Order: sequence, then structure tokens, then C-alpha cells
Amino acid sequence: MKNYIDFKPSKCKDCYRCLKSCPVKAIGLIDHQAKIIPERCIQCGKCTQVCPQHAKAPFSQLEDVKSLLASNRPVVASVAPSFISSFKLSSFEQMRKALIQLGFHYVEETSVAAAAVTAEYARLLNSGKYKNLISSACSSTTRLIQTYYPGAIKYLAPVDSPMTVHSRMLKKRFPDSAIVFIGPCISKRREADAVRILSNVLTFDELAKLMREKGVSFSPAEETPDSAPGASARHYPIIGGIIKSFIELPDGYEYISVDSDEKCAEVLKNIESLDHMFIEMNSCEFGCISGPCSMVDSSSAINAEVSVRKYARTAVESGVDTCGVELERDFPKVLDSSVQPTEREIRAILEKTGKTRPEDELNCGACGYSTCREKAWAVYNGYADASICIPYMRSRAESLSSEVIRRMPFGIVVLSSEFIIESINRSAISIFGIDVFHPEGEQIFDHVSIPEFVIAQSSDENILNKRIEIEKTSKVVELSVILLKEHNRLLGVLKDVTEEDSYNEKLREVRKRTFKVTDDVVKKQMRIAQEIASLLGETTAETKVALLKLRDIMRDEEMQDRGEDDDED
Repeated sequence: MKNYIDFKPSKCKDCYRCLKSCPVKAIGLIDHQAKIIPERCIQCGKCTQVCPQHAKAPFSQLEDVKSLLASNRPVVASVAPSFISSFKLSSFEQMRKALIQLGFHYVEETSVAAAAVTAEYARLLNSGKYKNLISSACSSTTRLIQTYYPGAIKYLAPVDSPMTVHSRMLKKRFPDSAIVFIGPCISKRREADAVRILSNVLTFDELAKLMREKGVSFSPAEETPDSAPGASARHYPIIGGIIKSFIELPDGYEYISVDSDEKCAEVLKNIESLDHMFIEMNSCEFGCISGPCSMVDSSSAINAEVSVRKYARTAVESGVDTCGVELERDFPKVLDSSVQPTEREIRAILEKTGKTRPEDELNCGACGYSTCREKAWAVYNGYADASICIPYMRSRAESLSSEVIRRMPFGIVVLSSEFIIESINRSAISIFGIDVFHPEGEQIFDHVSIPEFVIAQSSDENILNKRIEIEKTSKVVELSVILLKEHNRLLGVLKDVTEEDSYNEKLREVRKRTFKVTDDVVKKQMRIAQEIASLLGETTAETKVALLKLRDIMRDEEMQDRGEDDDED
């Protein structure tokens, strides 16, 4: 299935913000990378808006539109009425002139068709056939219903969106032209692919980029009111805009507007409990004016709504000619390929992250899924790795770290900037001779005097492999004090070299005694050699030379050892 949102793996790593924001969990997390699940995606564009690394973006058709405009084929534009807030304009004429400069043959507002769609909603309501009726202008919402709430399809108005209706109208009037829809929505691209009348969909941010490239700007605003077919339908982009576009509301129904996928989902879950309601649904919070490609953020959504309201009021209403195009549309159920695991299978997956009891299921949502069981469902369907569980990974890391430190043969101690013991292993407790089983929280100097900790902190320099003696235990250690500046902590590492030091001392003593014995033997041999030199000849001389060499070697080694000791001291 075609994917309409591009994920850049190189910029995505263990964030989960896109998954948390996705209303239908259509994002898989495999090998620590987020990936779209095309068959589950409703193209709401939330993931593109929340990604801090800008690793998600709609697949662009800008280059295709450029090619169309450069060809000899006439290109006709259908412009969504939310352009007025995205580009901060005051009239459609400003947009029309800019698009003509870019090379479009003809430009018209999509609200022309929106008025026809509203009229069809009114006809359906007046028929009395519907217990409830849900608007069908938002492509993301219709996809949400088709895939996740198929029981509500019977309440979905069997009417095409204004974009599709308008493309049919324009095609009848300009049969040889290429039709391009310009709006704030990502999901319109899938709708356009399904309808196969539109050549391309251009988003508002892509249009702004094209205008910059071509050096095209908007003309000054015109104060005179314009005459527009279906002017009231210019309200479509705002919350309640469809309801506002009715010339007269049919009797017998209550009219409500719901924005955001989360609120729509709540209504759809309880649709059977509602009676005689016309429900205007929009996937985007604040409506189309804050669509994913609208160039309007939530902080300015109120001003954007005001600008649309003013724009709709300035137009003089005129009649709409639908050119006799079809308005009806069927919305079939879309198969969800995911599988619901059994309770036993869920439990097996939960146990992989240490969740063996119900109370272990924290449902913290850190992984992006609302509950641990929802995460288990995703793992079962291959949408996520079982290991992606923040509390589990943290617990495992802390446990492993503690075990490594506990078993390490070196002494390890972590001190606060006030020299309070925050962490210490058994080796360090033994080296220091601390007689408290858990000395954490106590001053290190209450147990042992090691000025090197103070020296390292005051000099702002690490101390490495300094040999000191612990007076309390008579242990000789090599001490390293590492400054953990980012955490405002001191790390002490102690290697017990007491036995090694004792061995070296014994070795020096043996060498000293050997040297004395050798020296005595040499002196004695020299005396004897003088007395019987004539009798022994060269043999004695060779013995003397050998003994003198041995003595010199022993002396050199002794001097080297003393030199090393001096360096260490």
C-alpha cells in the first residue's frame, strides 16, 4: 500500500513522540526506528507536526506540479477556502492573480462545490432516513470510520468531499485540463489517488515554496466585496463551518461539531447511544485552518478562525451550478490487517519485560502506547519490539550496573559535592574499614581520612593512580578520584595493592641479603686469590671476574628499585 508520509530513519531514534500523537497507532517501532504502517494510517499528519527532528514529512508532489505548469497542457486549480488564514489574505482575487502568474490556466475556490455538498446533506436530513448523520468532507475522518469504526459507516453521509465534487465540476468545464487541488491537508492525496480525476495535490506550504522560487507575491488587498457562488460554504475550514454553511437547518436534528481524532473517536464509540444528531467531524483540532500543511499553528488558530469568518461575510452569495456531476459516494469497510492476540499470548509478551502480575503493568505510556496491553498487541503484530519499555530498560540497566559495581574487585565510592557517600560497594567498605553496613548518606570523613577527595575538588583536576596508605586498615591502595562535573559528583576508585607492596618489600630484602653475601664472597675470594694466585692461574681470575659482575648486577638492580620507589614517593 502506498505511503503518503516520508520518514527519515537517520534522524529518528528512541523518541516515541510521533507514536504518542498518532490517534490510531499507525507507527511501528522496529530497531529503535519509527516507521509508518500504511494500511493503518489515516494521514492526519499529526506525526509530521510533533517530530522534533523534522524526520517526518508528506511526500511532495511539487516537482510534478512544476512539470505540469511547464507543459502545454492547461492546468486548473481548486483552492481550499482556508487559504485566507494560511496566507493572511483578504480576498480570493489575490490568490487567483498569484496562481495565474505561476502558470495556472484557471483558478476557482473549492467552496463552490462545498455549497453543493451542504445542499446534499440537507436533502439527506430532510429524507428522514437517518437516525444520525456524520459529515464526510474530511478524508482522515472518513478513513478513521472505515477502518476502525465500521459500525458507524451507516451514519456516514454517502456524499463525496468538496474537493472531489469540485474536481468533477472542473473536469466537465475543462475536459482537457489537469486539475490540481491546493489545500492544507495530507489525506487529500490518498483521496485524489482513489478518485483519479485530480492530477496532483499541492499543499499550502509547497505553494509558498513555489512562489518564492518563482519570485511571485500577492497583490495588495481589494476593499470591494466579491460575488461568489456558495459564499456561505467558505466557513468549511473552521469548527462548525459546515453547519454554518446551511442556508436553513432541517428540523428534527441537533447539530454539533467535533474536532480532533480523539474527540471523534469518543463520539464514534458511543454513536449508537445518540439519536437524531448531525455531527460535523474534523480530524484536525480547530478544523482545516490548522491542518498539517496549513502554516497556521495552534497559538494563532483563533485569529485564523476570525479571518475565515470575516472572509465569508464579505462575499455576496450567488447560485451554484454543479454541472450535473454525481455527489453520491459509498464508503466500504477497510480491512484492518492487525490480529488480536489471546490472553495467553499477551501474558507471554508482558513477561518478556518483567510484567508477571497485573500490578506490574504500569501503563505509563512512555513507550507511546496507552497501556502495556496495547503495547503487547503491537508486539504481537510486529509493530514494536518487546524491549521498548522505559521502566523495564531502566530497571534492567540499574540492576546490571549495581551488580557490576557490587562484584567489582576494585573499591568504588560515589560522593556528593559535600562528600556525602551516595554509593559504595563492599570492596571499598572493606578497604576503608567502615564498620557500618550501609554508610550511604554519611560523611566519608566520619569513617576515613582521605584528603585527596578535597584536593581533587578544590583544584578541579582528577587524581590518577596515587599510592596512599589507609591508616585505619594499613592497606596500601592506588587511588583515582574522577570529577563527574555534569552530575556534581566525585567518583573514587581504589585498587588494593597491599600484598603487591609487601611482596616488593620482601623482594628488596632478599636482594639486599644476596648482595651482602655476594660481596662477602667476592672479598674472601679476592683475598684467597692473592695468596694462591700463582697456583690457580687463570681459573681464579675468571672466577673473580664472574663474581664481580654478579655483584655489579645486584647493585644495579638495587639502585633501580630505589629509583622506582623514589618516583612513587
